Amino acid sequence: MRSKASVDGHPIHPALIPFPFAFLCGALGFDLLGRVLAKPAWWTTGYQLAVAGLVTGVLAAVPGFIDYVKTVPPRSSGRKRATRHMLLALVTMTLFLVAVLLRRSSATEPTIAVLALEVVGAAVLAAAGSMGGTLVTRNQISVDHRFAGRKRWSEATIAPNEDGLLLGATSTELGVDQMKLLHFDGKRIVLARTSTGYVAFDDACSHEGGSLAGGTMICGTVQCPWHGSQFDTKTGCVRAGPAERRIGIYAVDECNGVVRISPNARQ
Repeated sequence: MRSKASVDGHPIHPALIPFPFAFLCGALGFDLLGRVLAKPAWWTTGYQLAVAGLVTGVLAAVPGFIDYVKTVPPRSSGRKRATRHMLLALVTMTLFLVAVLLRRSSATEPTIAVLALEVVGAAVLAAAGSMGGTLVTRNQISVDHRFAGRKRWSEATIAPNEDGLLLGATSTELGVDQMKLLHFDGKRIVLARTSTGYVAFDDACSHEGGSLAGGTMICGTVQCPWHGSQFDTKTGCVRAGPAERRIGIYAVDECNGVVRISPNARQ
């Protein structure tokens, strides 16, 4: 699923998170060593790093929240993981903010309470970072897909025409085995082109809700990128598990150079 908060296809959130991660962990290190070695200059640096970590954490959170709302598939295991990731990040920021407020200034020696807050904050940050990595490497959030022939992954928000049909694409827009994600009235529908024509089906894998539009389609079969479930794109039937339930499919036709989709799924 390509990131909605990106520049030329490059997601912004993963590019920003190294800064708060480094600053906040560095704050703990300098505060701890400064207290143990009785070096005021070190805990002063620790305080400044904590403030820098909080500021950059807020900056990183903005594109992260955009991707949470706009990119992560709804009603999926990935959305649950993304929610936990967000909550853990908020806990981290809160712990370090309280630690900074307790000190009040960079010249104040960090107390045991402050150090304890930072230790817990760093541990929670590590857990949040681990979940964030899983969202990218396993759930493929913010991955910018390509298809054969250098065709780009695409999506669009559509509405029905006067006949009540959805205009999904032009007849020549998609290459063979290329998919396009369509948003319609809260639904996510995949329009795809096979060697024999166009097909349309629900975007959510019936296993854990992974985005099929972000997967791979070959010879009329689409494979979910999360756990490898495969579905026949004409009938919606499961060709390979772990999914056990078929996916909804939609009637498709071509008229005057436009691919039209019925808005009602056939189960």
